Amino acid sequence: MRSIDLSTVTWRKSSYSNQDGGDCVEVADDFPAVVPVRDSKDPAGPALIFGTAAWSSFVSAVRGGEFSA
Repeated sequence: MRSIDLSTVTWRKSSYSNQDGGDCVEVADDFPAVVPVRDSKDPAGPALIFGTAAWSSFVSAVRGGEFSA
């Protein structure tokens, strides 16, 4: 598995995140084949790396309400 340098990427907060500082997810759009995702409350912590197809499926499911509580 190759390593991805995330030290200089621009992170953006998910539009589904709580704007008051809780439950925040950030993603980086700078990679053509993968989508790095991190917890904004722990920016120095680990990031999860998803393939673009898997991330697209997840976002579609969220938008479609498949994960509603």
